[in-house]
Amino acid sequence: MGRLKSFVIIICLLLQILVTNQAISQDEKAKVMVMEIKSEIDPRTNHYVDLALEHATAIEADYVIIEMDTYGGIVTDAKDIVENILDFEKPIWVFINKDAASAGALISIACDSIYMAAGANIGAATVVTQDGAAAPDKYQSYMRSTMRSIAEEKGRNPKIAEAMVDQTIEIDSVTKAGQVITFSTSEAIKHGFCEAKVSSIEEILERNKIEDYELVKYELSTTDTIIEFFLNPFISGILIMVIVGGIWFELQTPGVGFPIAASLIALVLYFVPYYLTGLAENWEIIAFFLGLILIGLEVFVIPGFGVAGILGITLTLGSLILVMLNNDAFDFTFVEFDSILIAVVVASVGVVGGLILLFMIGVKMTDSKFFARVALTDTMNRSEGYTSSFNDKTLVGKSGVAHTVLRPSGKVLIDGDVYDAYTRGDYIDKDQKVIVTSDEGTSLKVKLEA
Repeated sequence: MGRLKSFVIIICLLLQILVTNQAISQDEKAKVMVMEIKSEIDPRTNHYVDLALEHATAIEADYVIIEMDTYGGIVTDAKDIVENILDFEKPIWVFINKDAASAGALISIACDSIYMAAGANIGAATVVTQDGAAAPDKYQSYMRSTMRSIAEEKGRNPKIAEAMVDQTIEIDSVTKAGQVITFSTSEAIKHGFCEAKVSSIEEILERNKIEDYELVKYELSTTDTIIEFFLNPFISGILIMVIVGGIWFELQTPGVGFPIAASLIALVLYFVPYYLTGLAENWEIIAFFLGLILIGLEVFVIPGFGVAGILGITLTLGSLILVMLNNDAFDFTFVEFDSILIAVVVASVGVVGGLILLFMIGVKMTDSKFFARVALTDTMNRSEGYTSSFNDKTLVGKSGVAHTVLRPSGKVLIDGDVYDAYTRGDYIDKDQKVIVTSDEGTSLKVKLEA
């Protein structure tokens, strides 16, 4: 009897623990993270979505809702976003509160559930070039295949998804040939591309019987906000001014230090944000530094100004422009003309502005007390006792004869003494009359006496 009583007590305790744990689990709030796609789909959006889903994983979000309003963008970036969505383990829903066109439609179809506001649209996924014309068929084929496979994966009609890209497809009671599909909210509901018409994210949660929840809106971290700040074309132009001005100032007054330091800092602030967001490719950055090397060779090694200098300037300026553009190895099919124009103007104004800035403040800076403290400005004149000549007195203007053949170096005889000498490149035969034009260093510079 005692054993039976003990067994009953144990069972009661276990049941009490089970009920308590269940009550605790029921008291836990569902965590819902909301992110926004309300701009053109490009590497920056791609980077944003990647960070947002990482954050959702870190906070152990139970649901992710994408609030969308976009006319589309770059197909390759949209495909990356889709792959991230498909790999995410928790449900991802999309709330289209206005438009989900082109790449936006592709991303929406990849989500587990689609909700649309009144007056919203989804579709029109034909791939277009930067001037609005239909892209070549290889891009259309890629988009058709992607839309079809994603729709099939999510249990939606793959033929309708394909018809959002291809206007030649005709589907009874859905679309006629010659028109790509763009669904309104009611049409999307009718054909299985929308779960319901809603007016808010809260209504979506209510429809899914999620009552006790914590809503977390994803926002970029301070670091990512700073990165976005430096992607502004105006800021990029200022950084280019500092890069160009600093490098040029250092070339004109080597050894000062702070101009090249400012240039290097600006260089990092210019390239790193574009690199982190996927706009700057490795080869574009390499091209910039290769251009600087060629310019340096032209200035310090190769006499005159020729191929190396022109190629160096072209590579340097070209890389600054290409870094700002989402081109695929010089393929500008999906790069808008406005983006190209802005990049060219920003880089050109930055370079010209840097040179103007250098000439405007460079002279004043070299005359300042600060410049005198950080740079060597003193000169050592012969009148003050300084000389690089090994002779006690100057021999400039003295006449003599070639003691040996000078081709161009040799020896000369002046006032009974023999000196090492050289010419500017001229050949002077022995015993010809010469005159000294410079006596700096260990040898005399001479020329034929007229």
